[in-house]
Amino acid sequence: MMEGFGGSESSPSFDSSETYLELSLDAASGGDGVVVTDPIERHQFELSTPSVIDPEPTDPSAFWFPADAAVRFQTDQLELQTVVSVCIRDDEGQMLGQTEHFASESFPRATYSLELFAPVKTYVRVNAPVTITSDATQTTISFDEETEVLVGARSHHKRPAATITTPDDPRSMMRAVSLLGSALKSTSPERSYPTLRGHPPLIERGEQFKAPPDLAPPETGITLELPATYRHVYVAAPLAYYLGATVVEGDTPRLRTDSGFTYDLDTTAGYEREVERVLKQTFFLDCLTRTEGYYQVELHERQAVESDLDLDFAALYDRPTAEQVEAYLQVPYETVAAHVPEWKLTTHVTPTPGNVELLPFVANDLAIVRTPHTKPSAGSTTQAEAVDAFLRSSPQTPNAGFTRSATQSASLPERSYVQPEETDSLEQAWLGDGTPIGASKASLQAYRNRLYRSPTEGDIGITVVCNDPRMADEREDVEAVYGSREKLPFDVQVQYELTKDELREALATQTDFFHYIGHIDNDGFQCSDGTLDASTLSDVGMDAFLLNACRSYEQGMHLINAGAIAGIVTLDDVVNSSAVEVGSTLARLLNRGFPIRTSLNLASEGTTVGSDYLVIGDGGHPIAQVQAAFPNSVEIKKADEGVFEVVYHTYPAAEFGIGSLVHPHMSEETPYYLSSGVADTFKLSRQELKDFLSLETIPIAVDGSLHWSDEFNIDSL
Repeated sequence: MMEGFGGSESSPSFDSSETYLELSLDAASGGDGVVVTDPIERHQFELSTPSVIDPEPTDPSAFWFPADAAVRFQTDQLELQTVVSVCIRDDEGQMLGQTEHFASESFPRATYSLELFAPVKTYVRVNAPVTITSDATQTTISFDEETEVLVGARSHHKRPAATITTPDDPRSMMRAVSLLGSALKSTSPERSYPTLRGHPPLIERGEQFKAPPDLAPPETGITLELPATYRHVYVAAPLAYYLGATVVEGDTPRLRTDSGFTYDLDTTAGYEREVERVLKQTFFLDCLTRTEGYYQVELHERQAVESDLDLDFAALYDRPTAEQVEAYLQVPYETVAAHVPEWKLTTHVTPTPGNVELLPFVANDLAIVRTPHTKPSAGSTTQAEAVDAFLRSSPQTPNAGFTRSATQSASLPERSYVQPEETDSLEQAWLGDGTPIGASKASLQAYRNRLYRSPTEGDIGITVVCNDPRMADEREDVEAVYGSREKLPFDVQVQYELTKDELREALATQTDFFHYIGHIDNDGFQCSDGTLDASTLSDVGMDAFLLNACRSYEQGMHLINAGAIAGIVTLDDVVNSSAVEVGSTLARLLNRGFPIRTSLNLASEGTTVGSDYLVIGDGGHPIAQVQAAFPNSVEIKKADEGVFEVVYHTYPAAEFGIGSLVHPHMSEETPYYLSSGVADTFKLSRQELKDFLSLETIPIAVDGSLHWSDEFNIDSL
């Protein structure tokens, strides 16, 4: 359906100091190929061969780009399970071309480096004539004869290289934020590729400032002058990270460069909005400038806006970072605003000393930071009225069936609620006290849990627990969905009516996703012999979970504190029939590689009670790898007789974050687009639309309802 790539992790001129372990390249079952496995991110990618091979470990430094592990073997062909973008370079690293769907490219005998933009970044090095062909479902790389082939791979997983300790005063925090940019692998425009933005160093609170002596901000010649307040420092953290800027105290917020250029950050738009604009504008124009570099592709956004800009991208590409930023900021933001990709995430960060430890994770997401102006409340204020309206927003019809509440008369747990202001980002997260409405509830513990996720061998584990036989409809639905994808191994375990001890054991067992169907009350999970309170658990084995029961928020937060990364919970009672609808929809989305937060957003749009559900923890966490490069969906409207308008959406994922490129296969002339949000609206004939939807199973929206491309009959439109 589409290809995408997020840029190479690094090149000889880029820093690649981070190291990743456990990545493996092993012979496929049967010996006819190799399987690249990343047991931390739980991704794998298979390269099949026409005959049995005997792969031997080899030096991963043999590739033009760094790799974590590599093997060598003899073959005359590699067959990829799916269609992926293949970038072809000569032995000097010069890009010779890239292939996509329905490609047929041949290259004479020489030494080539092939970069495969797969779920695990994979490289092929060979000295031979090379032919690359693709159809609708797979890519084949052929050589004229059996030859030695080197295959290497690199994990997308990012770990911080250091930890900074800072006291609670804002001036010390400025020193810490100044070091976030040390994780950038490049200060060229290529840092707009997600794989060239390493994870910033961690920040911890302490009595004295401490940082490794070799940790220093990159020499970009850019400084952010800010008043010494938590709010000013927190809002600027992602911008400081992306620009590799040094942060110092100043009376008025502004950006300045060593040449004397200054840019006011406290305009009529307000400080927070102006910092947001600067981040979006510099990032976007970097994406345009980088088309003069390592990946020279036809980019839709450059074609759309270049005539309105007085910028020489070819000349800018080789200029120092500060000079590039100076040129970018002389462009009125309104000139580019309509073309900037929809931002992945806005985080609402309460400006308290403790939240400084969250800044590396916020910067790693390249999130827009807002600071809330209201406090969590459950009183009789406008805030509380909004909360009450929210909790009443899902109609419970008389004939909808029983609720999943264990005790019908019990009151809701005491909670303080907060409703963050709306933004134009795809997703929102709340980092502070209170239960958010319209945003996910993030936590420092969840981010840490994902960062230090343990490698896991074997199939993707799914555990389904159904503790009430009356809820068998959902169990049957999700049992059929999980593990239904071809060529992606799942291990689905279904358990019924567990006792307290059995549920405790199930919660402690290692699994990628835990799907609970049953009752939860203020005392915990209802079991066949009583109630299990998750606050009594010191450790859990699941990475993520769905607690599809009434009022499961508190129990879910206990699971996060005990080691889980992310989860979906409920705030109030949910009717069983509606819970079945939500649970089944979420199962399909998660099974197809959509991250937790994106899955709930889509399910909320396509079901009647999605607003009763809330994401907690790290909402960017996925359960399975995507079939193509990105999670994607389409909205379909009939335009004229036999012609359809197709709105194409992509959603940032862990391996292909904001800044990646996407190439939707609408026609041979379709250019590349920047990922995240709506790429474009295409007009397709009925047959073209059928061909497009046959390439991959994705969610499609028709008249406000969510369907699936492998089940929907286009002829019904």
